[in-house]
Amino acid sequence: MKNELRGRVTKDGIRIYETDDFAGMHVAGALTARILDDIADHVFVGQTTEAIDAEIERMVNEAGAASATIGYKGYKHASCISVNHVVCHGIPGSKSLKNGDILNIDVTVIVDGWYGDSSRMYVAGKLSRKAERLIEVTHDSLMLGIEQVRPGNTFGDIGNAIQGYVEAQRMSVVRDFCGHGLGRVFHAPPNVLHYGRPGTGAVLEEGMFFTIEPMVNLGRPETKTLSDDWTAVTRDKSLSAQFEHSVGVTADGVDIFTLSPGNKFHPTYG
Repeated sequence: MKNELRGRVTKDGIRIYETDDFAGMHVAGALTARILDDIADHVFVGQTTEAIDAEIERMVNEAGAASATIGYKGYKHASCISVNHVVCHGIPGSKSLKNGDILNIDVTVIVDGWYGDSSRMYVAGKLSRKAERLIEVTHDSLMLGIEQVRPGNTFGDIGNAIQGYVEAQRMSVVRDFCGHGLGRVFHAPPNVLHYGRPGTGAVLEEGMFFTIEPMVNLGRPETKTLSDDWTAVTRDKSLSAQFEHSVGVTADGVDIFTLSPGNKFHPTYG
């Protein structure tokens, strides 16, 4: 890939991409977002997460793209699907969704060497009020974090905006997982924490690409990883939710690469 090493790297190890690199991220992000839009019709009571994943893999292949997760550290699926108290990295399986189940679906595709990474929440059947509130707070915390993305701000400003809002709603931010840099690679510096103090951490510069993906629990923030070495769950079995966008820092703000083409990013869009 001729432009894989273009741009410079900051003292914090964060790659600064060039202006025309934004176009590649938009194409990859748009495909991810379209897949996440289209998969909504496949989430219903009685459906299995392995069937949802199979449909996602079909969509990726049909688009002529590649899945970033199939084969990644031995992972075998085109998505992570995390149900109820699963925080992240849920492995698709044969268990059927029940009425009221909430699930995060996380998809990353590769298009012409660029990575598009996004996740959002879905519900099977009728959404309970407490789950609805959790989803609302998680979604809004992501958007508040994105509002802090502009040159001169810091990654601590992003984390503080998310943490302050979530904790004011008497919920908790997961600290064991974070967002990450991406672009021509799946995971790269920086680690994007969803908590922190204003003015701390690396300073944002035009040309940085990264994800913001807060995980929010109704209960305590602690997690544990199951014996499959992938599935992370809340220690207290409380419900968890997550939303994720891939973004780029522009000269005067932020460019969101993974916006939903059908305005379906939030599960209550209808």
